[in-house]
Amino acid sequence: MKRAVVVFSGGLDSVCTCAYLKSKYDLYGITFAYGQRASKELKTAKSLAKSLKLKKHKIVDIGFMKDLYGKTNVLTSTTRPIPQKFNYSIVVPIRNAVFLSIASAWAFTLNASLVAYGAHRGDVFYPDCRPSFSKKMELALNQGEIDGIKNGIRKKLRIWTPFNESLSKSELLKRGHEIVGDLLFRTWSCYSNTKLHCGRCESCNNRKAAFVKAKILDKTRYLS
Repeated sequence: MKRAVVVFSGGLDSVCTCAYLKSKYDLYGITFAYGQRASKELKTAKSLAKSLKLKKHKIVDIGFMKDLYGKTNVLTSTTRPIPQKFNYSIVVPIRNAVFLSIASAWAFTLNASLVAYGAHRGDVFYPDCRPSFSKKMELALNQGEIDGIKNGIRKKLRIWTPFNESLSKSELLKRGHEIVGDLLFRTWSCYSNTKLHCGRCESCNNRKAAFVKAKILDKTRYLS
């Protein structure tokens, strides 16, 4: 079976992306410790990688990125308030470019043909989630290994997201739920690092709305 590397945060979108791809690919998950405020997602990703029976799962420490970001975004700065709806403080500068570069380095060594991350149509507010961005990353990364590809040493990579197929968060959620069921309620979406999902941040609100739109009973436990 073909191989795919999936950027795997342990959140709803990345788990549903794995569910969506698992019938066609052997999946290799890669999780990044980039100094995120919600460090709980690392433990969640490790647990879910086992439940999903990923072929391999790596947690890569790039915590130095937090120092580079400083206080520019709320996901790495603990001093900034977390918004309840989208504003630009949530955007982590070119985070997906960093993730995709490292994930692709691993993919080339695995002779994988796909690198995936869970951006969907609802992520249009994030520049590094749009198909125009992922396509340009695909071109650049393949160009960086063009000699290996031409010589048959490496496989050409495709960068894939649910957004590429115009899937919304709720549509992706429905497909994921059909395949992995209640495993989805073990995912971590919250921007906070609380014991339960806070239920107030932009990500929790998006999670709640997606379950409602997908007409799936949300069994997630929220603080509010």
